Amino acid sequence: MRGHLTATATAVALVLGVVPAFADMDAAKRWVDSEFQPSTLSKGEQMKEMEWFVKAAEPFKGMEINVVSETITTHEYESKTLAKAFSEITGIKLTHDLIQEGDVVEKIQTQMQSGKNIYDAWVNDSDLIGTHFRYKQAIDLTDWMAKDGKDVTLPTLDIDDFIGKSFTTAPDGHLYQLPDQQFANLYWFRYDWFTDPKNKEAFKAKYGYDLGVPVNWSAYEDIAEFFTNDVKEVNGQKIFGHMDYGKKDPSLGWRFTDAWLSMAGNGDKGLPNGKPVDEWGIRMEGCNPVGSSVTRGGDTNGAASVYSIVKYIDWMKKYAPPQANGMTFSESGPVPAQGQIAQQIFWYTAFTADMVKAGLPVVNADGTPKWRMAPSPHGSYWKDGMKLGYQDAGSWTLLKSTPVDRRKAAWLYAQFVTSKSVSLKKSHVGLTFIRESDIWDKSFTDRASKLGGLVEFYRSPARVQWTPTGINIPDYPKLAQLWWQNIGDASSGAKTPQEAMDALAAAQDQVLGRLERAGVQGECGPKLNKEETAQYWIDKAKADGNIAPQAKLADEKPKGETVDYDTLIKSWPATPPNARASTPAVAK
Repeated sequence: MRGHLTATATAVALVLGVVPAFADMDAAKRWVDSEFQPSTLSKGEQMKEMEWFVKAAEPFKGMEINVVSETITTHEYESKTLAKAFSEITGIKLTHDLIQEGDVVEKIQTQMQSGKNIYDAWVNDSDLIGTHFRYKQAIDLTDWMAKDGKDVTLPTLDIDDFIGKSFTTAPDGHLYQLPDQQFANLYWFRYDWFTDPKNKEAFKAKYGYDLGVPVNWSAYEDIAEFFTNDVKEVNGQKIFGHMDYGKKDPSLGWRFTDAWLSMAGNGDKGLPNGKPVDEWGIRMEGCNPVGSSVTRGGDTNGAASVYSIVKYIDWMKKYAPPQANGMTFSESGPVPAQGQIAQQIFWYTAFTADMVKAGLPVVNADGTPKWRMAPSPHGSYWKDGMKLGYQDAGSWTLLKSTPVDRRKAAWLYAQFVTSKSVSLKKSHVGLTFIRESDIWDKSFTDRASKLGGLVEFYRSPARVQWTPTGINIPDYPKLAQLWWQNIGDASSGAKTPQEAMDALAAAQDQVLGRLERAGVQGECGPKLNKEETAQYWIDKAKADGNIAPQAKLADEKPKGETVDYDTLIKSWPATPPNARASTPAVAK
């Protein structure tokens, strides 16, 4: 009979600080009716989820909980809107901080090393799955949901609906992180310029094949040459066939750790990451990282890796705007939207929202984009069955150093912002899909023509080839910082690509060796292989039926190959996969 409290009784209750239960459901109804639309759930189903959150949050009402993530559109929406909704509905005072990605990594390291609780939950890239699994500082979510956190685990969470669950699963088959947002780096191009009859005719006459989405790096290079030096101008404006960035800055590391080497053909076959050698060139035997250098069975300084750096530098010099080499990631990001770039081989779908704004030179008057995104072309060392690019999966991570009651309250928020009640709307705001059910919702079918191929890609069977850094990397923060410093030497010309990758491989082996000697990662920590000749490992790979490391190819530029974009899109399924067949199986 609580719904029949008199106004006076309600006022007294509020003065005493006792909020009647129906007030939470009133707040939930307001949010469901307004902000939480569209949803893959009916409003009735959404209200049932909200009722569960209200009841599960009872023991934690009034607590002040702090969580953190990097600053991107999706997390801004969570911080400004969903955190407010959660607080009003549950009575938990939730603060969602936004800081730079590097700061997130630094602070989570600090909490792991000190044991002092800095934040109650973290949106931390799944790139750290190998780190979290080995250091045992992160909560095993599979165990948590079944045991200590069972009373605060949403019955309708539906883990199998998350497209990135394989990225956050460790070698023990357990989930250590819950995906909150995902975006891939794909190929971006000016569809209007590529379909221009004059350009098509001129390209075919020069290169002997059709202008289209490049399947291999040879075609990408030909297209870059064509637009930079043959077409030269569009509407009186100088154009370029390529865009990138090259300043020796921490953001340069992402350009390479985010799977550039795998696009070239570094590493072995396997999804979500190559086995036994991954796209960082680190070999893992069993669950033990055993080496980065070719002489230890790795591939960081192998032929495919060096080729990837050669091409990166070559294309920057020949086909990108002169200022690109001095730019950081954030400085280069807006450039394609300014209308002078024909294509970009390494382009994050997180930029989509900013690329479809009305009035941009790359957007038509009707709101449709003049550009499209498509699968990335692969290098000459790449083989079918390898991963083909990177997918960022910012994922909720709980640490053992967080007190259990605070951990439980934060876990409620993590589930709230990924629940089916809010995830579809969040996907429309940030365009960073996490759920299969959202990808196939009619609302995205209706919106697809305005998003330049994003929806088609995420519905395609190709999607599984774009994956984050995986379990071969035993300490992501320590190893990742080595990349920008060493590759920056190649980008600046201080070292040759081979010298830079030799130095990087040696530096990674040193870190692996230190971790091995310290013995801090238990039975799955590094165990360095003894050094052999490069030929020994090349021969061993062939004998074992593996690929990495590969010998240098006599011809690193085979004939260019392209595919018509519209033909490619039509070849992909138009209906949802049965039993989530497009999601890669979780490794056991």
